[in-house]
Amino acid sequence: MTIDNKEERLIILDTETTGINPREGHRIVEIGCVEMVNRQLTGRTYHAYINPRFEMEQEVIDVHGLTNEFLRDKPLFNQVADEFIEFIRGAELVIHNAKFDVGFMDHEFSMLTKKVPMTYDMCTVTDTLTVSKDEFGSPKTLDYLAKFYKVDKLIDRTYHGALIDAQLLAFVYIEMTRKQAAFNLLASDSESGDSNEIRRVKNDRPKLKVISATADELNAHQERLSIIAEKGSSPLWGK
Repeated sequence: MTIDNKEERLIILDTETTGINPREGHRIVEIGCVEMVNRQLTGRTYHAYINPRFEMEQEVIDVHGLTNEFLRDKPLFNQVADEFIEFIRGAELVIHNAKFDVGFMDHEFSMLTKKVPMTYDMCTVTDTLTVSKDEFGSPKTLDYLAKFYKVDKLIDRTYHGALIDAQLLAFVYIEMTRKQAAFNLLASDSESGDSNEIRRVKNDRPKLKVISATADELNAHQERLSIIAEKGSSPLWGK
């Protein structure tokens, strides 16, 4: 699939690991990626299970549901690295708690026989954990955001699989970055051709007819404002 340079290509990414610290020998066991172009899901994904050559504790297995036995015949990271890098290269990565995932990715990249770029050398990264802190005043979990934006029922998350969480994060990202579009209110029919020119209204113009809203229209307006408030936003005139 060829992507026009003018189009914004996002990769929503998540990983599952054997633990929390790569410096203690922990490895990636699953990678899940979902592609978006211009904020629209394209249907393209990248997904891989990886043999970490590391025995996981049961408490870790209980989180993502991937057992040591299941992963034993899966490819090593160096066997999927080229395909993974090709999928994410040049994109903006959207990750919840990016420091964790990028730390593991760079650790895996550094252990490859051939030298490859680190994550920030081939991608830009947006951390939705940081975005949630800016929006809500404190960082929020993916579960919290999914419930807040009412997308938690769109994905079955019996286990926190990487591809499953990436798909959920894609829906969360769309909602949490949905902003009111800017309107171009500049005059385009100015006689001088200058759209920035101030045009004076003629004094002899006919009086404008004032049409008041009906009771039903006022109720509908209030309902719409309530929906906007539930989404955590507010109308421009209220700011």
